[in-house]
Amino acid sequence: MLQTLKIYAYNPPQNPNFSTTSAAAAFHAALLRSPFITADPNLAHLFYLPLPPSPSPRSVSRHIRTVRSDLPFWNRTLGADHFILTCDGLGFESDRNLVELKKNSVHVTCSSPLPVDGRFVPHKDLALPAFASPNLPLLNRTVERFLAYHGYSGFDDPEILTVLNKLRRDPDFLIESEPSHPVDRARRMSESQFCLFFYGAGRDLTVGDALRFGCVPVLISSHPIIDLPFYDVIRWSEIAVFVRLGENVRRAIEETCVGGGHVRMREAGVMASVHFRWNEPPEHFDAFNMVMYQFWLRRHTIRYARRNSS
Repeated sequence: MLQTLKIYAYNPPQNPNFSTTSAAAAFHAALLRSPFITADPNLAHLFYLPLPPSPSPRSVSRHIRTVRSDLPFWNRTLGADHFILTCDGLGFESDRNLVELKKNSVHVTCSSPLPVDGRFVPHKDLALPAFASPNLPLLNRTVERFLAYHGYSGFDDPEILTVLNKLRRDPDFLIESEPSHPVDRARRMSESQFCLFFYGAGRDLTVGDALRFGCVPVLISSHPIIDLPFYDVIRWSEIAVFVRLGENVRRAIEETCVGGGHVRMREAGVMASVHFRWNEPPEHFDAFNMVMYQFWLRRHTIRYARRNSS
């Protein structure tokens, strides 16, 4: 099944400028070393189009123009069987090449959440989970000292700060006011029933760490969330709590605990946490292979009108 998936990778215009500790770098490196890559484009189900480092709309358009003039594969599908790796979104452009890229191609996003102008399309695009902390010790959950924990994030949004300041007055909530050591964060996650994340505030979400340490994620957002990693594979409602920004966070958490709901979500979350790990080399069911599984699910659902060769 998945082993039959083949991907042809175009030569990058330059070396991709990814942070060495980012999900984008992990995915790019793992893909190019994987057995999914084929040197024969005629065997490919999908085509990986690396973008220039820090790509501007003009440089991306120029790159696509070169690809479509040198090789036949883009024009065959107008980019529908191509995918790119983007961290910042491409915004709104009227250039033909960018319109086709935005409308037709699969976007693998390395920022979660994607900026508003990124325009994530759930049935088409994919979101990478944030690069987790694989070397943190897995601590025994002996005592749950806190109902909920929020690690320091440096938010300056007034609405978010209002929520955090209110929660600080609740002794059952641990709200950090300054950065802490990763080991301390791991310990606090292990000592808490729930971990709070403000979605859409411009920070990568280390939800995978929370799941691994048995801390049920509480995703607080001012709008519906459509760009979670593995959204079409994982049943997020079974491993996370969703709260509208401005709603009572404590009440939402307490409602989850009724009837043992927290225990079920914690156990399901720990099991799901393996899918959020970037391993070197990749392992079965880890983040890289879950992304490839999503590609495999999409291989026959990509629809396009092939141009008549005549």
